[in-house]
This record gives sequence, structure tokens and C-alpha cells, in this order.
Amino acid sequence: MKHFWVLPLVVLAGMGLSVEAGLLGPLGAAAGHLWATLGIFGIGTTLLTLGLIFSRPRLGLLFAQPRWLLTGGLLGPVYVVALTLATPHIGVGLTMVGILFGQVAASLVIDHWGLLGSARRAVDRYRVGALVAILAALWLIH
Repeated sequence: MKHFWVLPLVVLAGMGLSVEAGLLGPLGAAAGHLWATLGIFGIGTTLLTLGLIFSRPRLGLLFAQPRWLLTGGLLGPVYVVALTLATPHIGVGLTMVGILFGQVAASLVIDHWGLLGSARRAVDRYRVGALVAILAALWLIH
């Protein structure tokens, strides 16, 4: 496997999302869901800005891309608000498995049809089986 480091990286990132969900629930309850989302994105923006200060400027390259590629920026706040709203009511585990089910379902569609510029990867019975297993986990955790 050429990029053996990628799988542990995404597993750690997924673990970080669970921690984020656990933090967002109480923060949203105390400060308000949209304020909690703004706070999380404000801290993230500050860290990214600091990182970009020490990198080669590429802002022109960013805005030279097709505009539809930037619409992904709309999805981040929706995701964080969903975490903030759901976690206090259904818990971190159920929230994250629900998120995971949605991610995998959408990913299979994107891969199968090669949408959004991704390489086509046919959906086979193993991938559908994985989705069904996640659905079973969602039902069992509920």
C-alpha cells in the first residue's frame, strides 16, 4: 500500500470529530447553537490563517477554480450545527454513527457515478454490505 499513513490519519480525524461533537453539545446548550458554531469556526479560521501566513500565497489559484468547488464551504457549518443540535439529545455515539451512515451512503453514490471529479469506483456487494452494517449499528445503538 503506497499511502499506508492515510488510513490511520483518517481514523484519527474521525476520532477528533467525535470529540468535537462531545464538546459542541454542551457549548451549544450554554452559548446557543449558532454561537457555538461561530466559535468553532472562528478558532479554526484563526489557526488556518496563522498557518497560511507561513505558506506560499495561493489565493489566486483558489479563486481561479470553478466556483461550484467552493460550495463545500456551505456544508461545514451545516454539519457543525447538526452536531451541536443532535448531540445533547441523542448522544455522541448515535450522532456519529448517523453521520457516518450519511457519509458512507453519499460516498458510495459519488464513487459509483464518479461525481464531483472523483474516480469511478463501482458499488459492489461488499460496499453495500458495509453500508448495511453501519445501518445495523445505527439501529443497535439507538
